[in-house]
Amino acid sequence: MDVPYDLTSYVRVLKLASTPSWEEFSRVALIAGAGVVLVGLLGFLIFVVMNFLPGAGA
Repeated sequence: MDVPYDLTSYVRVLKLASTPSWEEFSRVALIAGAGVVLVGLLGFLIFVVMNFLPGAGA
């Protein structure tokens, strides 16, 4: 593990990184939020099926 080489590569990556624009940030946040809602909805539907249909759950 060459520590000076590792540190210079990390610094180079940080110099290339930039703050996203508001439009880019809001689009990513919207897509991530939609994914969270869809996963929650899927979990809720599985819960409903397992609890209210006879013989569907343990």
